[in-house]
Amino acid sequence: MLKAKLGRIQLKTPLVLASGILGTNAQIMKRCIDNGAGAVTLKSIGPIERNGHNNPTVLAFDSGLINAVGLPTPGYLNMDEEWEEINRIIKEPIIASVYGSSVEEYCRIIKYISKFNPSIIELNVSCPNKKAGMAFGKNAELVSELIREVKKCTKLPIMPKLTPNCDNISEIAKACEKAGADMIAAINTAGPGMIIDIETRKPLLKYKTGGISGPAIKPIAIRCVYEIYESVKIPILGIGGISNGRDAIEMLMAGASAVGIGSAVYYDNIEVFNKINREIEEWLKNNKIKSIKDIIGAAR
Repeated sequence: MLKAKLGRIQLKTPLVLASGILGTNAQIMKRCIDNGAGAVTLKSIGPIERNGHNNPTVLAFDSGLINAVGLPTPGYLNMDEEWEEINRIIKEPIIASVYGSSVEEYCRIIKYISKFNPSIIELNVSCPNKKAGMAFGKNAELVSELIREVKKCTKLPIMPKLTPNCDNISEIAKACEKAGADMIAAINTAGPGMIIDIETRKPLLKYKTGGISGPAIKPIAIRCVYEIYESVKIPILGIGGISNGRDAIEMLMAGASAVGIGSAVYYDNIEVFNKINREIEEWLKNNKIKSIKDIIGAAR
């Protein structure tokens, strides 16, 4: 009943650990799989070792999280042992998230990590292009060029992760599909936002501004997935503010083939995957629906 597909990738459940949450080592990701995740995404891999921003980098507020972690990474050349451990203990699909500031950086990383055979390569296209000074995901021409070039670097499925911070996400999605993307992830964090401490009269994040995630962005994510589904034929991994089974069903009805879980892990720990799966299954049974695929895109 809970089996799902993301393109040709078979998932035992429709839930996917989103990038940036817990995907730092094989043991933690294995725990997510054991607790009901159908696939897991590594924390984004960059071109060189990077520490990220100084603390505080993540804060909770009334309806979500705000973060300015700053894309910390060991660098793609320093992960061989971790990849070996991942492939040794994890049998469910692995999604490798990659970022760079140029097409050349993306291609260099993807060529190298393809030898470890992740199931999908996610392109974090919310990073600024150092030549254009604009995030790849905000410009159809930039993201198209990126996808066309990385498709030459690997035979693995390519999944750009789109930002909601663009004028027309449908147009970006169509450009991705036309350039050869195999699937789309949507959305990345919204914002940037800011929280100010009125006692110290200063922004609480050391970086001052950060991306918004959690329940606050769910309506934005649902709208984006809905619009993308109406614009493209390739599968969608829907991400953003999913906290319970009803949220996940809403995302599937908007058009997602699978559902990313991120900030919910902060609130309910790793057990959140099994909790959401149980709630989805109960709803399906109560509504006499036999399969996840029967509700994908149903909100039309």
